[in-house]
Parts: sequence; C-alpha cells; structure tokens
Amino acid sequence: MSKKYEELTIHQKLESLIHDMVEKEIHLKEALAEFEKIYLETAASKYRANKSKMAQALGIHRNTLHNRFKVLKIKKKK
Repeated sequence: MSKKYEELTIHQKLESLIHDMVEKEIHLKEALAEFEKIYLETAASKYRANKSKMAQALGIHRNTLHNRFKVLKIKKKK
C-alpha cells in the first residue's frame, strides 16, 4: 500500500518527480533552473518580496538573491 502524498518525506516526493523528469528526458540544466525559479517565487510570496528577509531565510547573500532573480528572469509581482 502506498503512502499518502502528505506522508511522504521531501526526499520521496522529489525522487518521484525526478524519476518522471528523467523518463521525459528533461535536461538537468532545465530541471535545476525550473526548480530554483519556483523555489524563489514561492519564497518571494511568503516573504512578500522582502529580499533581505528572504535571503536570510534561504541562507544566501542578498546580492546573490538579486542576481538569481535576474538570471532566472523572475519578475516582481505587484
């Protein structure tokens, strides 16, 4: 019997998703960029785009965060 999605560990959830991505032959570079973009967009929503608090919570420098937003073309939500 399989566990409910909520009961799975983060590792198990990612493993399932990654398995599907490998089966679909999604390139690693594309997968990593998409993961990072969604991760940062979700964090931006949680911290209401306060990049200082966001950077601190993510364990990265504010300038690095700003750079990642630029590279990944993440737009500020109004």
